[in-house]
This record gives sequence, structure tokens and C-alpha cells, in this order.
Amino acid sequence: MYIQEGGVKLSIVNEVGREAVVAVLGPGDFLGEGCLAGQITYVASATVIAPATVLVIQKDEMLRALHGQHEFSDHFIAYMLQRNIRAEEDLVNQLFNSCEKRLARALLLLAHYGSHGAPDKVISNVSQEMLAEMIGATRPRVNVFMNKFRKLGFIEYKNDIRVHNSLLSVVLHE
Repeated sequence: MYIQEGGVKLSIVNEVGREAVVAVLGPGDFLGEGCLAGQITYVASATVIAPATVLVIQKDEMLRALHGQHEFSDHFIAYMLQRNIRAEEDLVNQLFNSCEKRLARALLLLAHYGSHGAPDKVISNVSQEMLAEMIGATRPRVNVFMNKFRKLGFIEYKNDIRVHNSLLSVVLHE
């Protein structure tokens, strides 16, 4: 599937009902690509978090495009490599960084800092509960750090979250 507009979260729920958000995807992202490698069942659930338009591409059609359209194939491979790098960075982040640093990183990634072009800086449709699921923490713990970040002028929030460049200092120092 190819997300044309909107947002989708990929999450996994364990046997006791605890949810972990493993990715938040937006326009230009793919999901369900495991079927190309023979994956029969998808372990994560995809949930729309903002009104979305998703293009469903049949496996045989995708394979035909990958084999016949070199520019598309190059784009898809670059996307998959970038997603793999991001997954490795997420694992290292989860294993070695503090909860506060994981939250700061998640906010910066959601605001598209470090991506090509200007960052969004405003994050919509993301609750503290979802942030907690993304960083492996509780919602009250996220609330403590969100309030701290707001008091330090790193973020502003009411309905949406506005991320300031200064939040980078949390990720870069420790």
C-alpha cells in the first residue's frame, strides 16, 4: 500500500493488551511491503490517525513496476533502505537512551527534523498516549516530560504540538 495523504500508525498489541507504536507513516510512505518477500501475515496493525488516501497495489502489479520501471524501483529500494536504517536507530534508541531523550527524539522525528526540505514543526493528531506507546513509557511519564519541555520553551501545545529547534539540545546532550 502507498499512502498518498494522511497518516497511519503501525502498532503491535501484546497478549495483555499493551500497545507499542512501531511507526508513524505519512504521505509517500509504503506499508505491507513484507508480502513482496513472502510474508504471509503482517504482525503490526495499521490504524489511520489522520484522514488518509491509501493506494492499494496488488503484489503482481508491484513486482511488475519494480522490474519494469527503474526510476520507481530505485525510489522504492531507497525508501526501504531508509526505513531499515530508521528501524535500527529506533532499536538503539530504545535500548540505550533515557525516556526523556526518547520522547525528544520522537517529537523531532514526527516534526520531520533532519528530513529533506523544511520541517513541519507542528505535529497534529498525536496524543500523549500515542507518544507513550512510541517510546515504551507510561502516559503520566510522558506528561511530566512534555510539561518540562514546555516550561523550557522547547515545545508549545494545546491541540497540536509545536516543536522548536531548541528541543535538539535534549537529544544532543546527556
